[in-house]
Amino acid sequence: MSAADESAGSDSDRLYLQACIELAEQGRHTCAPNPTVGCIIVRHGVVLGRGWHQYAGQGHAEVNAIADAGGDVRGATVYVSLEPCSFEGRTPACAATLVEEGVGRVVVAALDPHPQVAGEGLRMLQRAGIEVDVVALPEALELIAGYILRITQKRPLVRIKTASSLDGATALADGRSQWITGAAARSDVQRLRARSDAIITGVGTVLADDPALTVRDEQLAPFRQPLRVVLDRRLRTPPDCKLISDGHPTLVVHEDTARAGPEWETAPGVMLLALADVAPGAVLEHLAEMGCNEVLVEAGPTVVGSFVSHAAWDLWVAYLAPKLLGTQTRPVADFVIADLQSAPRGRTLDVTPVGDDIRITLEPSGE
Repeated sequence: MSAADESAGSDSDRLYLQACIELAEQGRHTCAPNPTVGCIIVRHGVVLGRGWHQYAGQGHAEVNAIADAGGDVRGATVYVSLEPCSFEGRTPACAATLVEEGVGRVVVAALDPHPQVAGEGLRMLQRAGIEVDVVALPEALELIAGYILRITQKRPLVRIKTASSLDGATALADGRSQWITGAAARSDVQRLRARSDAIITGVGTVLADDPALTVRDEQLAPFRQPLRVVLDRRLRTPPDCKLISDGHPTLVVHEDTARAGPEWETAPGVMLLALADVAPGAVLEHLAEMGCNEVLVEAGPTVVGSFVSHAAWDLWVAYLAPKLLGTQTRPVADFVIADLQSAPRGRTLDVTPVGDDIRITLEPSGE
């Protein structure tokens, strides 16, 4: 399908597709590495079935919607947030399933960038005589932004999270940082963790705070615990820290010149990765190969500064507390610029009060 095949769509088409996008969000915490997808099946103005992709390796949104409809969808219109897949992997090709079920029309909000699909799902439907419309919605692309980056650029979407005082401090000079922001902001961070496939931190944060970096809010269930990634050039991660001892998945990235065989190397859930240089680009490339669509950087100023200086971030969620900590503190990001003109810049997307704090969401300005 080309841009010429896109349609403005009727008001009802757009409403059904918007509803598909809302359905897709229900699989946000569970379906990676696959994209989140929602589907609604309609006949003569009556909704027959709804479905979304819940778990990787299980039924896709279209299959679940067909099941919800009781299996009788002949002649119906299928609305889906993403182009039906055209190849058989762990599940049958959804485009082939729709052909077999005899649907009359398929309306999608976005094309799948996967090289094994990339329009072939829609062409398969058209070859079977099924009417196809593409009603392009920006929200459908935003829904799968991390998946698109992983498929097209071989890296996940990177979201940096920071919490700081009004004067830009993330901790006192001795490293103490609990708690700069309030309970509401800390609870809000659980939402970011739950949608992330991996959380990146640095060994400095592990030594100072011994964080668990897990999702603890049961209201976000179902979810799977994200992979914790520790950037630790010289393998200084202690064997008794939570990230090593709690049994949840942890990847420790070190330089290949580091000492070999740490005593915790065989701890349950722990993996080691040796790289020539523990830099953002190489780490992100490996996480993409592991199937990570979205990662959260929740770290101290050294790691955050590295991602900033390498321009390796897509979104920044900054929690700002209405308090001042003075000069004997640690900054948000540790990096050096030559002049004001070379300062990295962001564009504000959203400003929202969260309890007594403020959450600011930014993207790189592109300047």
